[in-house]
Amino acid sequence: MNIEELKFDDKGLIPAVVQDVQSREVLTVAYMNKESLQMTLEKGETVFYSRSRSELWHKGATSGNTQRVVDIKLDCDQDALVVLVEPNGPACHTGAYSCFSGTDSEPVFKESKDRYAILTELQNVIAQREKEMPEGAYTTYLFEHGVDKILKKVGEEAGEVIIAAKNRDPEELKWEAADLLYHLLVLLQEQKLPFDDVLSVLKERHAK
Repeated sequence: MNIEELKFDDKGLIPAVVQDVQSREVLTVAYMNKESLQMTLEKGETVFYSRSRSELWHKGATSGNTQRVVDIKLDCDQDALVVLVEPNGPACHTGAYSCFSGTDSEPVFKESKDRYAILTELQNVIAQREKEMPEGAYTTYLFEHGVDKILKKVGEEAGEVIIAAKNRDPEELKWEAADLLYHLLVLLQEQKLPFDDVLSVLKERHAK
């Protein structure tokens, strides 16, 4: 990336949309100047320019909620950035996973014409749970007990799917299949493997 080719505004700033590389949830919108962008590239973690304090700030330097930069994309006019990150904790100063998710620990599912939108919503909730770890949530329980527990549940649910299918029980099968999908998404989050990478494999195979 050639910083000199970017189009900063009259205050020397460029907007940066920060996005979770796994869930694709927008975490925050901040600003960078040439110095903070250069530091971001050097550190591999987000560094922004605070317009209110007129100073640079390294995200997570105090809280520990850093954001490891995976990729930075430019728009067609080169006057805005999308920063794909792996967040190490909540992005918002309120303690919320995203500055756009509010402080409510129970995200609201919205109706959508996309029949597969629930998968995106579920990915966002799972990512939020991992970053905020709300007490009493089942997903929190899984992350607290680690990969072995998650793998055990994936195995158990796969077995339940097999049994339901062998029993020719569609009602039981739909519930067990849903459980398997959920636990698989938790496993992908724990492994830091974006679901989009899995979908890209399916697309590649389909194209052959």
